[in-house]
Amino acid sequence: MKLLRYGPRGQEKPGLLDNEGRVRDLSGVIADLAGPALEPEGIARLKALDPASLPVVEGTPQDGLRLGPCVGSIGKFICIGLNYADHAAETGADIPKEPIIFNKWTSSIVGPDDDVELPRGSLKTDWEVELGVVIGKGGKYIAEQDALSHVAGYCVVNDVSEREYQIERGGTWDKGKGCDTFGPTGPWLVTPDEVNDVDSLGMWLEVDGRRYQDGSTSTMIFRVPELIAYVSRFMSLQPGDVISTGTPPGVGMGQKPPVYLKGGEVMRLGIEGLGVQTQKVVSAK
Repeated sequence: MKLLRYGPRGQEKPGLLDNEGRVRDLSGVIADLAGPALEPEGIARLKALDPASLPVVEGTPQDGLRLGPCVGSIGKFICIGLNYADHAAETGADIPKEPIIFNKWTSSIVGPDDDVELPRGSLKTDWEVELGVVIGKGGKYIAEQDALSHVAGYCVVNDVSEREYQIERGGTWDKGKGCDTFGPTGPWLVTPDEVNDVDSLGMWLEVDGRRYQDGSTSTMIFRVPELIAYVSRFMSLQPGDVISTGTPPGVGMGQKPPVYLKGGEVMRLGIEGLGVQTQKVVSAK
């Protein structure tokens, strides 16, 4: 299934994408695509539905019909840094011996096609296409061999990052990662049965039509099961938590000379089988 949330910001309703590309309304079945609806029993209930029995939502998704973040009420937005060998190389960083964990604040989360705002005074805002893992079954101290049973689905994340705030202003990375609008998520939550091989998904990102990132999850240092198991040693995971698993090479700071967003650009990014995002870059109000 491709599950989604549609409608005005803050008023999104749950839905699914049918085989004809139409949105079907799920608000008569679940209140939101969040929490209990993402647990294994909740996903099984949704899979048992006949999409033809659900109301059709007027409009074309991502073309007049706004999609919100594909998960509602995200509890934790956990990110993994330098998790692609070729991205670590372009930044001049050593290969991490253990996963690097940081956070994006949940106030950064927006829909897949919402505008991305440059923070006031920003000079080094950058892009990162990433595979998002949505937790369905909660737990802690999860065994690596059991980790995938805790996954409700996968999605596209743009881990927008302000490099000066992240690297040059002291403290942790978080201050450059969690600015408002820095977490476009979606368009769909794709259940694992529709993902052929999560370890070999093509992923890409373009700015104003120029392709900067063109990679694959095959170059991840730490794979999805290992990341879930590792993260769960340090915090419990709950249904609806999102783990964003790192980015391939081609980020702006890795260009020679570096390239950063100035405002007015359009970012377009996607992951094989998980959909496409499009964001206009604007100045913060």
